[in-house]
Amino acid sequence: MAKRRRVGNLMALAVLAALVQRPMHPYEMASLLRAHGKGTDMKIKWGSLYSVVHSLAKHGLVEVAESSRQGGRPERTIYRLTEAGRQELADWERELIVTPEQELPRFKAALSVISVLAPDEVVTLLQRRLEVMEARLADQREALAGYLREVPRLFLIEDEYEVAMREAEAAWVRSLLEELTSGTFPGLGLWRDYHETGHVPPEISEIAERGGDTD
Repeated sequence: MAKRRRVGNLMALAVLAALVQRPMHPYEMASLLRAHGKGTDMKIKWGSLYSVVHSLAKHGLVEVAESSRQGGRPERTIYRLTEAGRQELADWERELIVTPEQELPRFKAALSVISVLAPDEVVTLLQRRLEVMEARLADQREALAGYLREVPRLFLIEDEYEVAMREAEAAWVRSLLEELTSGTFPGLGLWRDYHETGHVPPEISEIAERGGDTD
């Protein structure tokens, strides 16, 4: 089970990792995280950066390294990682790697109620989804190959993972399309009959009732 973190926002993980390099002002942290594409690696609300940094400081995970003011400009505060923050970062990273968590993508939500659409329409929609996925995959593979010529693989491992996950999803969509278009998908006839007649087949109704009893 995942631990309850003192600051659980994933932006905190990114901030702690950035401060491993050197002490920084929050604006510098944001610039570095954007430059490294962290907005695509995790869900980040950039407007919350300062509050995340303040929370990390409150819990002793970062501390003020330097604070100065020039003329009438706002105070400039530079933060550094504490030993407690370094330990939190390492412990959090270990947990994220070793503990699988259930993620709920929007596509899974759509699949959970896919029967509301007729099979033929689902085929058309999946084909369009697959076309978009394959185009994006081609772009991602090309970009990754280019980056690997200049950047060590260690710093691109998250991009490699994303490509692998997208490839796996695309392969699954292709296999589902094959079943639907070849007619080998189990229960396809009942699904089609429902949309042609507007009546839920008794077999499907019975299964739905049994499923509802287990919620």
